[in-house]
Amino acid sequence: MFDAHVHLIDPRFPLVENEGFLPPPYTIVDYRKRMSRFDIGGGAVVSGSFQGTDQRFLRAALAELGEDWVGVTNLHPDTSDAEIVALSKAGVRALRFNLKRAAVDIAELTMLALRVHALAGWHVELYIDGSMLGSLEPVINKLPALSVDHMGMSDECLPYLLNLVDRGAKVKASGFGRVTMNVRAALRRVHAVNPAALMFGSDLPGTRAGRPFRDADVELIGEVIGPDVHRVLEDNARAFYGLPVKAQPADTAPPTRPLPRIQPPTLRLDRSDLPTGPETRPLPRIDP
Repeated sequence: MFDAHVHLIDPRFPLVENEGFLPPPYTIVDYRKRMSRFDIGGGAVVSGSFQGTDQRFLRAALAELGEDWVGVTNLHPDTSDAEIVALSKAGVRALRFNLKRAAVDIAELTMLALRVHALAGWHVELYIDGSMLGSLEPVINKLPALSVDHMGMSDECLPYLLNLVDRGAKVKASGFGRVTMNVRAALRRVHAVNPAALMFGSDLPGTRAGRPFRDADVELIGEVIGPDVHRVLEDNARAFYGLPVKAQPADTAPPTRPLPRIQPPTLRLDRSDLPTGPETRPLPRIDP
C-alpha cells in the first residue's frame, strides 16, 4: 500500500499555533505502530498549517522513511529556485494550498505553483472546503497538475469535482472522518469518471477530524472499487508522485481460465452398438 496523505508532528521541530491549536506529537514510530496491520511500502508526508514553511521536519522525515516516500510542502513565495531544486532532490514532489485553515494570497500562490512546476515538475494539492471549488476555477485552470484532499469534503462540491477529475485531477480518498458526504457514492462516481484518479490516504493522526482513520476505511474502498482496488491503494499515487509502480502480488492476478477443449467429448454408445460375443461366465471359486 501507498499512503498518500500522512501528517507527522515531530517534537524536535517548532510548530506554529493555528487558530489557537497545537497538535500533540505524532512520530514515525507512532505511525508505523498504528499501521502495522498493513503492508505500507511508501507514502506522502504532508506539511500541516502548524508547520508553517519550515522544511527541517520534512527533510528529516523523508531521510528516515526512505526513497519510497515523498513530501508535500508549504512554501514561502520568496523561496529561491535553488531551495526548490534542493527540496526536490530530498524527495518533495508537491506544493500544498491550505485554503481551509490558512489565510493566503491566491494570486501569489498561483505564480509560485507555476514556478515550482517549471523548475521541478511539482503539482499542487488543495485542502479546501468543497463549496469554494467553483469560485477557484480561474486559478485551477492555470495549474498544470492538481489533486484535491479528502474528496473535496462535501457532496456540494461533487459535480465540480467530477468535472476536474474528467480533466485529469486526482482525488485523495482520505479523511473520511472529516467529510460531510456520502463516501461510498463519491468514491464510486469519481472512479467511474477516471479509474486513475483516486489515491488512498490515511490522514493520520487525524488532527481535528471528527474521527481519525479506521481500518474499516480500507475495507470500504475495497468494497466500492472491487477489482481496481490495487490502483487506489497504490498504483495511482505512485504514478502521480513519479515513483516506480510495483508489480501486483500474485494473489491479485486474474483467475486462471480453463484451457480450450481440443477433442470432442466422448459420446455415449447405444447398447445395440456394443460388440457381441459369448456370455461372460463366472470365475470358478477357489477355496482357501
